[in-house]
Amino acid sequence: MLQVVPGGIYMDGTFGLGGHTREILKQSAPDGVVVAFEWDEEAIQIGLENVGEYRDRLTVIHRNFRDIDIGLGEAGHSVVDGILIDIGLSSLQLEGDARGFSFRKDELLDMRMDRRRPVTAAQIIAETPEEGLADLFYYYGDEKQARRIAAHVVERRNTVKINTTRQLAEIVGEAVPRRFHPAKIHVATKVFQALRIAVNDELANLGAILEKAAGHLRGGGRICIISFHSLEDRIVKRALHGNPELRVVTKKPMVPGEIEIQRNPRARSARMRVAERVA
Repeated sequence: MLQVVPGGIYMDGTFGLGGHTREILKQSAPDGVVVAFEWDEEAIQIGLENVGEYRDRLTVIHRNFRDIDIGLGEAGHSVVDGILIDIGLSSLQLEGDARGFSFRKDELLDMRMDRRRPVTAAQIIAETPEEGLADLFYYYGDEKQARRIAAHVVERRNTVKINTTRQLAEIVGEAVPRRFHPAKIHVATKVFQALRIAVNDELANLGAILEKAAGHLRGGGRICIISFHSLEDRIVKRALHGNPELRVVTKKPMVPGEIEIQRNPRARSARMRVAERVA
């Protein structure tokens, strides 16, 4: 869908561990280039190793993709032939770097993708009023038990400091009656999602790139955005359909097939929307 061709200039807005970038560089050989954005410094180091022999055609910008105008300028480009943005978490963040993105391990409640950011998830849990927490869980996590969970968090933080993933997951589990526990995901999943979005200002970042991207696409160039929950997908859909500079290619989001989900279970909730710059 990105329509990669040899010699093209492409932007990977979420470099992560380098998988998408490597494939774009491979398909754009021998002289295509990628400008990749990544604000997780640890991911950059691993991603550069994974790109391997294609590294000489890659420029990595240590910024969030919302800074597309600044980053492309630093790389010496003003327009590109295609933009890919995968908004999901990387395996590194879920499994490897002890920053509290997942409740599967007992880690500090940090959740900052960029350690330069000032506020951690633990600080939000400790300092946000009950009503603010309830709104955060409901609007960012689509958590139906948001008010019950927020009340329980506030009650607990009055007696103990909540600073680890296990503490928070247990509090959520205690707050939600067993009959309301979801069957297929952990009861704290949506709360953790909401906190991650808040800590990293993810919706504002997404809005910024959607507003700027068309202006940096060459005529006929495409933007492909992969999201993982309904709130993000609604924002992407509204922005692509509402931009007169873009022609929507995917009337409905593309979703992974059964074989892909078997190979990569984390892809099960992925949704990709694609639009093309009007020439």
